[in-house]
Amino acid sequence: MNGKFRRRRLAILEILKQHEGPVISHDIAYALNQRGLDVSERTIRLDLQEMDRQGVTLSHGRRGHRLSEAGLAELHLARTHERVGFLSSKIDAMTYAMTFDLDRCAGEVVVNTTLCASDQLRGALGEIAAVFAKGYGMGQLVALAEPGERIGEIDVPARMIGFCTVCSITLNGILLKHGIPVQSKYGGLLELHDGNPVRFAEAIDYRGTSLDPLVIFIRGGFTSYRSAIRTGNGLIGASFRELPADAADPARRLAAKTDAAGLGGFYRMGAPGCELLGIPASAGCCGAVVIGGLNPVSIMEERGEHVMATALSGLLPYARLFPYTELPRRLAALTRRLK
Repeated sequence: MNGKFRRRRLAILEILKQHEGPVISHDIAYALNQRGLDVSERTIRLDLQEMDRQGVTLSHGRRGHRLSEAGLAELHLARTHERVGFLSSKIDAMTYAMTFDLDRCAGEVVVNTTLCASDQLRGALGEIAAVFAKGYGMGQLVALAEPGERIGEIDVPARMIGFCTVCSITLNGILLKHGIPVQSKYGGLLELHDGNPVRFAEAIDYRGTSLDPLVIFIRGGFTSYRSAIRTGNGLIGASFRELPADAADPARRLAAKTDAAGLGGFYRMGAPGCELLGIPASAGCCGAVVIGGLNPVSIMEERGEHVMATALSGLLPYARLFPYTELPRRLAALTRRLK
């Protein structure tokens, strides 16, 4: 199947999916032309004959065609394949887009946004504070968004609030602006014993997933932050990154300065070409481990509270962020204002 026909075929399947009943070839051709695909009605008829033969569409005579179960499955599989690598591309885009200036502590940083009810957040405040206090959160700063606000791609709906945490990709952006490229390799679960990291118990390659690995682990119930903050033993979210070995020393200094600004730094950093917490670094590179920005949010899921967490949700001015210790007061003030 050539690439041009495959794109047209998937577009036809998408159009049929949007309709409950059969669609005639004239309407399909019109819709495709509206999308910028220059195609004739005759071409669509020939495509549909072949697709009927293969069982991905069903003919209803003069009434048109509709999508079959096989066609729906093909469409879902194709879109899944297209989304693989999307997250890695998004990381690169957000890294370039952020405008934060470390020397002035001004500009925009990358944040994660979790939509939840104020009561859900209020009930977890103590444990969320413990996550930050133990050093299991990215930095020390958070933000709150009101109903009706938009944080990047996320709209905060009525009767909910947005809880924003610093995304660890912010560190990538700061290093890049100082001439140090960082590659995000894996997102995973870091195993802790007595408060110390032992190894990556799970790791997902960013290039092979369409979802943030930590979101996958949070929704799957694989984390154990409550145990980590109480006993020092558990599984917490972290990512493995690589940077040029020659840039290791300036990267450490910049990460320390970033941490001092409340945005978080390196959790651990390895020697050139050496293994770090069970993951080997490439030749000429140093491995580095960065804490997951969504870690504080996992507490709510572990408490049985279903929330909607989105990693890399957008950019937020640094001035909007405040220390996590102010979260109880700020949340109470926001709740009163919304009543």
